[in-house]
Amino acid sequence: MRTPLVAAIPIVVIAFGFAIFCLVDLFRRPSVKHLPRWLWAIICVISIPLGGIIYLIFGRVEEY
Repeated sequence: MRTPLVAAIPIVVIAFGFAIFCLVDLFRRPSVKHLPRWLWAIICVISIPLGGIIYLIFGRVEEY
């Protein structure tokens, strides 16, 4: 009975780690595309991990 719960723990940890990575990246970049920074942060937190994936694809400004 506890096996599925124990098996889900690494997946949850990875998902939250990815969300934290996206938030750190969001606030370290000098600018973002399409939306304000605070709205990207809400999107990343509300829809883990899909919000982070959307931010990484559409919201990042490439630094040169």
